[in-house]
Amino acid sequence: MAKEVFNRFEKKYFVTEEQMPRVLEEIEKHMTPDKNNINRKLYSISNIYFDTADDYLIRKSLSKPVYKEKIRLRAYGVPEKEDIVFLEIKKKVDGLVNKRRTKMALEDAFRFIENGGKIAVEDYMNPQVLKELSYMVGQYKLYPKVLIAYDRMAYFEKGNKDLRISFDTNIRSRRDNVRLEAGNYGTPLLQPGLWLMEIKTSKAMPLWLTNLLAREQIRKMSFSKYGTEFKNFINSREDRRVIYA
Repeated sequence: MAKEVFNRFEKKYFVTEEQMPRVLEEIEKHMTPDKNNINRKLYSISNIYFDTADDYLIRKSLSKPVYKEKIRLRAYGVPEKEDIVFLEIKKKVDGLVNKRRTKMALEDAFRFIENGGKIAVEDYMNPQVLKELSYMVGQYKLYPKVLIAYDRMAYFEKGNKDLRISFDTNIRSRRDNVRLEAGNYGTPLLQPGLWLMEIKTSKAMPLWLTNLLAREQIRKMSFSKYGTEFKNFINSREDRRVIYA
C-alpha cells in the first residue's frame, strides 16, 4: 500500500552534473534505489498546484511564515482520466513537513476541487485525509494554476526507510493546458545539468551523509519548485509590461 501520511524534515541542495557520479557512488554504498530506479533509471512525476485567483497560498508561502500549506494533485507518469492519482495537502510548521494524501481517480479529483470539497467516498480513499482536504478546499475557491513535472531518482537507506534521498532533474512547468492527462511537457525551470537533491528524514542525518556533503561542499539552500515558478511568472509579466509600455 502506498504511504499516505508523512512527517519529516526536508533539506534541499543543488548538485552539479560533475558531482553526480561521486555522490551516487557513495549513496549507493548505503542506500537502496526505489523500485522504479533500478540501474539509475528515472521516473517522471507531475504535479498540479491549486491556488486562489489572487495566488494567496503561494504568496503567503513566499513570505516565509511559521506555518504554510499547499494543495496539489500528483501523478506518476502521464495518467488517463480514469487512472488513480494522489490529492495531497502539504503543510510546513517550523521546518517540519507534514504531507497527507489520498488516492482518487483523476477526473474525480478535479470534480472534488470544482465542487468545493464534496465527493462520494470510495473504499480506496483515505477518509480522514479526505476530511482535511474538504476543509481546506472549502476555505478557498481553488483553481489549477500550474503544472510542474520532473524526472526523479530516489533512494532509501538500507535497513532504515526513514531516510530517503531524491534527485530531480529536468524540472519543467507550464500554465497553459494545466491537465495531467495532457502530458508532462513544459518550460525548463533550472539551468541544464543541475540536480535538486532532497534529504527527507525525521531523524538526524547519518555520519556518512554529512561527510559526503562536506567533502563535496554541497550546502543546504532554500528552494521551492512552485515558489520559483511563481517568481519567474511574475517577473515575465513585469518584463512584458516594460516592453509594451
